[in-house]
Amino acid sequence: MSLVQVLCFIQISKTMNKKEVLLTGVTGFLGSHTAIELLNGGYKVTGTLRDMKRANAIKAVISEHTHNIENLDFIEADLLNKEVWIKACSGKDYVIHVASPFPRELPKNEDELIIPAKEGTLNVLNAAKINQVKRVIVVSSISTVVYGKKIDELSNVFSEKDWTDETNLKDTAPYFRSKTIAEKAAWDFVQKDPQGMELVTVLPGAMLGPVLEDDFGTSANIIIKILSGAMPAIPKIGFEIIDVRSVAQLLISTLENPLAAGNRYIASAGHMSMKEVAMVLKKHFPSRRIKTANLPNVMAKIFAVFEPALKPVLLDLGLRRKVDASKAKKQLGWKTYSMEESILSCAKSVIELGIVK
Repeated sequence: MSLVQVLCFIQISKTMNKKEVLLTGVTGFLGSHTAIELLNGGYKVTGTLRDMKRANAIKAVISEHTHNIENLDFIEADLLNKEVWIKACSGKDYVIHVASPFPRELPKNEDELIIPAKEGTLNVLNAAKINQVKRVIVVSSISTVVYGKKIDELSNVFSEKDWTDETNLKDTAPYFRSKTIAEKAAWDFVQKDPQGMELVTVLPGAMLGPVLEDDFGTSANIIIKILSGAMPAIPKIGFEIIDVRSVAQLLISTLENPLAAGNRYIASAGHMSMKEVAMVLKKHFPSRRIKTANLPNVMAKIFAVFEPALKPVLLDLGLRRKVDASKAKKQLGWKTYSMEESILSCAKSVIELGIVK
């Protein structure tokens, strides 16, 4: 065998040994970071997007962070198109389902969120089952754990054992209900699967960290609004914060670890109030007019009348929902970026990209 033939054989063997992953929602904030982690981990990735016209742009962005861009392909897919998912899952070892409707403005009809979230998840799972995919990782949300509570439950510390009660309309918002309904449907599907396809769900808090392009995650709006001085004062709310890179790394950890099968994992580095976030930004960007005074609760409620996007925030006004996010760290050895690093890297990136002037 000649040297050229040996080299060709080695290259073919490497290609054959690569595990293939279908990654839905590759153009999103988490999707693009997950693609980078997968490629750097030696996986062959097929990313789904709603419009193939976005392929070249997102490929250029991802290529800045990996030397394995040749292992990234794309397929156009709509969440409600059953047939395309069957094709997309063909030959895949794993599926990571990130894609889900998360509009920056709430739709008038909550079914515009709930139906695509639930049916899209079931379409992906069914396609994976047909193609005998080993394991599916579904990105859910911490909102599937901590909402829909009665007043006497709000002092509890919540974990992956807990579920949001989506029928409690007083303590849920449409997006929270959509994520809860979709995740519950996923677990019901797998429990009824005689072939034993494995499911893992990851439940992130508010995702910050470096924004790679203009199609940024909704949580980054927290940083953008504070940095830009658009907020006259800070509502008395807080949230569990997690770096998008930490979530991407957790998704990779759950792919092949036998311990992960059949588990839910909350992804959080800790809790911070919006005022604490503003104080971090003020310290590191002293030349910007960053407001740190708290907005009275009554004013926040008035503003929400004119700004519908603020209505879900009212559920947490003056309240902290406590969670135990230690499971992934103890069971999988998962490590997170610090909350300050997540805040600052997000801030620097939105400034560099010109999202904040």
